[in-house]
Amino acid sequence: MKRKIAMSQYPRTLLRLGSLACLITALFLLFTPWQGIASPKTDKTAVILDVNSAIGPATAEYIRRGIDYSAKQDAALMIIQLDTPGGLDKAMREIIKNIINAPLPIVTYVAPSGAHAASAGTYILYASQIAAMAPGTNLGAATPVQMGGMPGTPAPEAEDKQKTDSNQEAMSNKVRNDALAYITSLAEMRGRNAEWAREAVLDGASISAEQALKLKVIDVIAPDIKQLLSEINGRQVDVQGQARTIASQGLVLDQYKPDWRIKFLAVITSPTVAYMLLLLGIYGIFFEFLNPGFVLPGVVGAIAILIALYAFHLLPINYVGLGLIILGIIFMVAEALVPSFGALGFGGIIAFLVGSILLIDTTAPGFGIPLSAIIAMAVINGLFVIFIVGMAIRARRRPVVTGFEALIGCQGRVMNSDDGHYRVMLNGELWLCHSEYELSTNQLVEVISVDGLTLTVIPIVK
Repeated sequence: MKRKIAMSQYPRTLLRLGSLACLITALFLLFTPWQGIASPKTDKTAVILDVNSAIGPATAEYIRRGIDYSAKQDAALMIIQLDTPGGLDKAMREIIKNIINAPLPIVTYVAPSGAHAASAGTYILYASQIAAMAPGTNLGAATPVQMGGMPGTPAPEAEDKQKTDSNQEAMSNKVRNDALAYITSLAEMRGRNAEWAREAVLDGASISAEQALKLKVIDVIAPDIKQLLSEINGRQVDVQGQARTIASQGLVLDQYKPDWRIKFLAVITSPTVAYMLLLLGIYGIFFEFLNPGFVLPGVVGAIAILIALYAFHLLPINYVGLGLIILGIIFMVAEALVPSFGALGFGGIIAFLVGSILLIDTTAPGFGIPLSAIIAMAVINGLFVIFIVGMAIRARRRPVVTGFEALIGCQGRVMNSDDGHYRVMLNGELWLCHSEYELSTNQLVEVISVDGLTLTVIPIVK
């Protein structure tokens, strides 16, 4: 009998395992980025990527995935439709490496009319096999922006100013010369105008689409993608060291959009979002320490800090600024725990404010923390410190009541009664009480006087 019962449990176990397998499969199908999985197609395609924001880590990941997707689809070419004010040098160089090593021709197309490819966008345009622009667009202003500096630091002493200026000029020359050599090498590799590229880096020159075509900076002017494909048909380009003829006639357009992972990366690598996540994480963990066992603030805080640190790993940050922010928050928390009547708190606000200004170590467009956000957070922290200091001052002025007298005004609950005497739970302790009123079990009462170990209570009427 026992064996029969045990054997009858096998189908039920198999059913549970089958249900679990179905659940795992459903989750896999739900979260798999189907856009990146190749499916057999009879027609050749032109994959289109739309880049219309500052160049950053998310953009680099989007283009890398787009190239992989295009290769899996056996696409004839990939078009990057570009409209950008510039961006981060690291992300730009990663994009260019992917373009140069791509197994198919890459067309960078500055569009629609009114768009521009400034700064990092100019380098990307130069790196592509085909550079195209729509009428009414422009490119240029490729002078490298300040990186690695500490904007907002105090001015040096007079005797050190000349030495500091000399060091800054030397560093600026290094960055500029590196950018100059980089864009010149791209121009020579793609057979484009290297002289104008030098002007774009040294003088911040910018030109229109018509001028760019005349100076052989770009290859094509086209009002739309259909005309673009017609114009580049039959052109020969170099792909991984081999000559290839572009056959763009009759291509099917395939729009490749960023999946949720790239969108999430774009959100968290926004300096303002990463900054807010850092503060949320620190204050969440602080609240958890003050209220052990609450759990939620600690969990949210830990997750927020990890995401913020990942974002800062991808962004050009100044670690001195990050250290000042953390130090400032520690001082403000210390003010709440060990009141110093403002010394720690307001010192923490100053450290926090300076650290926030220094945090993002670049002036690249689209990658700065708005001053309004920094001031808003500093004001919130200032109000927090003022509140803590006010509480400390009031506590110092308030007369201290100790002993049994401290029980007057306390509220408790009647637990049981015995011949007009009541046992009341006060602050986790049972006290013997009496009252002029008739009380019932579980009734709320308030202490009005103390006589030895006996308390006099009155009912609380709600």
